[in-house]
Amino acid sequence: MIDAGVTNAAKCVETMEETLILLDKGDYRMAGASANSHGAQINFPDAPKFEGMPANGPDRRFMAMPAYIGGRFNNTGVKWYGSNADNRNHGLPRSIHVFVLNDTVTGAPKAIMSANLLSAYRTGAVPAVGVKHLAVDNAEEIGIIGPGVMSRTILASSITQRPSIKRVKIKGRTAASTERTANYLREQHPDIEFTVVDSEQDAVEGSDILIAGTSTSQDGPQGFPYFNKDWLKPGALVLAPAAARFDDDFVASGGARLVVDYKGLYAEWFNENGPDVTYERLLGIPGNRWWDMVQEGKLEESDIANIGAIADGQAPGRTNDEEIFFYSIGGMPVEDVAWATDVLDQARDKGLGTPLNLWDVPALS
Repeated sequence: MIDAGVTNAAKCVETMEETLILLDKGDYRMAGASANSHGAQINFPDAPKFEGMPANGPDRRFMAMPAYIGGRFNNTGVKWYGSNADNRNHGLPRSIHVFVLNDTVTGAPKAIMSANLLSAYRTGAVPAVGVKHLAVDNAEEIGIIGPGVMSRTILASSITQRPSIKRVKIKGRTAASTERTANYLREQHPDIEFTVVDSEQDAVEGSDILIAGTSTSQDGPQGFPYFNKDWLKPGALVLAPAAARFDDDFVASGGARLVVDYKGLYAEWFNENGPDVTYERLLGIPGNRWWDMVQEGKLEESDIANIGAIADGQAPGRTNDEEIFFYSIGGMPVEDVAWATDVLDQARDKGLGTPLNLWDVPALS
């Protein structure tokens, strides 16, 4: 996968920009009656009645995420993963992914891929599309709250769009793990100054670009990373692919421009889970709170823009260096299909991979 270019952050940003424009135009399908579902999830009970059935736990789930994306990709596929926070105690990633890419006409599989890197780099690239179109041109400082794998790939992708970045501040949960991440990033980006800070306020103040990269909290929104309006630098861009909290009155007053990866995703989450649930109890992604506010009459749907519309010139982007932007990213399987398509093409060009023969002649046809 690496030899096939899956970690090419700059190329992945280009592919995600194409994908988000196709989403805004409607040339896609995902699961569910509205074709906007994030996917189908298996959860486990807190107290299973049957021997062998796992109990619920932190980040424990299985999920299938199918999608079709049109345009030059014209492919269909599904990402399938299992997740368990306890995996880290066994030397494994929290979630383990595979991806199957299918011929859209026949349904025959084109490729089966290891998908952890595929997922990680598309996850980093979608926020960077926002950096391309919404960050100030001369951005020099990034603040990170939650320096996990997601924040690392977002940072790498963002630097491809703003090579002017000189300084990065990092706020993590523990000093030791945060310093380890800082040392890793210093090796990856030797021309950038990395500093570990003690508070969210320290990370936010003075930053041109902010990355919210933490998981949800048992304390609900009060435990999410908080972006106080008084801490935000004029012109700041907040990238929120994970839990984040903004003051409702600041959002409702138009204090920041609101952008999402795709409004249909948030509408479907609302339909599936009802009011307040997706933001407060499940994901913490702020676009879900904004959609709740639309239903409450505190916002108009038109107050929220799709990043694909901005990238395609169908909605206004940044108009001055003082505007503050909040960009919410939920993540969608169409992105996996698009990046898998490009990685497969590059693998074929390089003669990589192992051909698999399903049959010589179908036994049942």
